[in-house]
Amino acid sequence: LKGRDLWVLVLGRFPTHHKIGIPEFKYVANMHGDETVGREILLHLIDFLVTSYRRDPIITRLLNNTRIHIMPTMNPDGFEATKVPDCYYTQGRYNKNGEDLNRNFPDAFENNNVSIQPETQAVMNWIKNETFVLSANLHGGALVASYTFDNGNSVTGSLKGYSRSPDDDVFIHLAKTYSFNHAIMYKGTGCDNRQPFPEGITNGYSWYQLEGGMQDYNYVWGQCFEITLELSCCKYPPADQLEKFWRDNKVALIEYIKQVHLGVKGQVTDKNGNPIPNAIVEAKGRPHICPYRTNEQGEYFLLLLPGTYVINATVPGFKPMLKTVEIHDSTGNFSALKQDFSFSEVSIRSRAASCPKTPLYQELEQASAAVKPTLHVLVLTTVMLVIFK
Repeated sequence: LKGRDLWVLVLGRFPTHHKIGIPEFKYVANMHGDETVGREILLHLIDFLVTSYRRDPIITRLLNNTRIHIMPTMNPDGFEATKVPDCYYTQGRYNKNGEDLNRNFPDAFENNNVSIQPETQAVMNWIKNETFVLSANLHGGALVASYTFDNGNSVTGSLKGYSRSPDDDVFIHLAKTYSFNHAIMYKGTGCDNRQPFPEGITNGYSWYQLEGGMQDYNYVWGQCFEITLELSCCKYPPADQLEKFWRDNKVALIEYIKQVHLGVKGQVTDKNGNPIPNAIVEAKGRPHICPYRTNEQGEYFLLLLPGTYVINATVPGFKPMLKTVEIHDSTGNFSALKQDFSFSEVSIRSRAASCPKTPLYQELEQASAAVKPTLHVLVLTTVMLVIFK
């Protein structure tokens, strides 16, 4: 390793720090060093956002109400090692240690016995230190928007060839937002008559099973919805095609960022108005295996499609608070619905809570496999209630 920094450019009205109520968004490209299109179009995106600010009213509102992080390359060593551009495969896919960074994260389904790489650790620390709500990682070698889960087991429906997250409806919407705003991805024709992708989207597991992927890590441990964008059939296309790739993706990149304003957000405070960190805030009926918690400022962000939901806020040791909310499409207003919770009897800071990096769904599967098949659904529901209470 050459001890290089991984550079991130942050754009927004308050780029240097998090502001309460303003969601954090990120794009990461080039984690496979030989997949180069994403790296280039993110540089175009930076230029477009900066030059459009205060000229274009939509971009101005987007930047005033969103903090956007852009990492053009997660694997600079791999990119540099790709001496001869190739459409299919080169050694540059891997980092300096020969590791595939998109197989290098903790996995929610099985023990990922790999040595965590410096690039992976840097991204994990970054996710831990920011309140990311929405993200996409940009790849090449196909033309499709792929969404969580990439791995799976019987708990998530893998026996039927699909690994469903509790927020499957939101993920399908996110993937379609990108594909339908892309010049051709929505046509779903795939590459070289290989596997077609209806509407230009796919569940990751349905496409192929992948252990230790970045998008599942974001969702389970980072409380951040991430999809994987495959942007070019050719991994390292000729330079004269880059302008067209930018044009094909420009609208989709912007429309996808707007989705960070879906759903509901707010603060959880005590009787003195002080924020309560690590309070659990989730929508009833869609519990996460690692419960979603408030940040240091007591904030939560839940991406939800329009509809009626019951939001459950829980501070350990106190009675939960339930609030029914009616969510509309708020992406055009650049602000999710605001719903705060105030615990009048609480005047303590909630203890720090972290989720173990063990294969959480594996434990859930083992618990549900110990009973007769006829009771499978009932017991699984009970196990989930016990875990998520």
